[in-house]
Amino acid sequence: MFCCGGGAGRGLHQAGFEVTGVDIEPQKRYPFRFIQSDVMTLSIDFLREFDFIWASPPCQQYTLAGTQWRREGKEYPDMIDATRDMMVESGVPWVIENVPEAPLRNPVILCGTMFGLRTYRHRLFESSFTIQQPEHPEHVARSTKMGRPPKDGEFLQIVGHFSGVPLAREIMGLPGLNQYELAQAIPPAYSRYIANEFLRSIGIAEGQIEMSF
Repeated sequence: MFCCGGGAGRGLHQAGFEVTGVDIEPQKRYPFRFIQSDVMTLSIDFLREFDFIWASPPCQQYTLAGTQWRREGKEYPDMIDATRDMMVESGVPWVIENVPEAPLRNPVILCGTMFGLRTYRHRLFESSFTIQQPEHPEHVARSTKMGRPPKDGEFLQIVGHFSGVPLAREIMGLPGLNQYELAQAIPPAYSRYIANEFLRSIGIAEGQIEMSF
């Protein structure tokens, strides 16, 4: 749900799942089955066709940049509660992903350092099952200043109109995505980890699944 360019979808696929993405906007580079639709109009019966639901509602309402934009009169949807209500009603196991400022309930946090990536990119994950919180390594590398090319050893901030799209693709593990899609995506390493935590929670070993997303 809210699949955008498919960052999360790629990680779920890497964990062995068949992936279906839904987004209100066309996604020409989405690599899996895609349905263009308003997520909030999906029926509960449709959701129950799946074994697991992943949702990444729009984050602009909660970001620090969004706070400034709202002062300028821009409005952004707050869709987390409505998304959660849909998934709870479905009875299907689920995850909601969003930015650190988002009002998620008892979330775990993932960071690029947990997966050896050259970006911090903190994201929160609320779920209907237990996710083990990985150890969070200390942040010792500097982040590239916004709008400047990254220097050797610096971590890339993949937000907004960042510089270094080819490097961002490499860091994130998302070849082919454009600047906007990268800025909206999470590294597939995050969703692959969450997917394997879900499998662990139901007693299925990694790589031994016959399910669909």
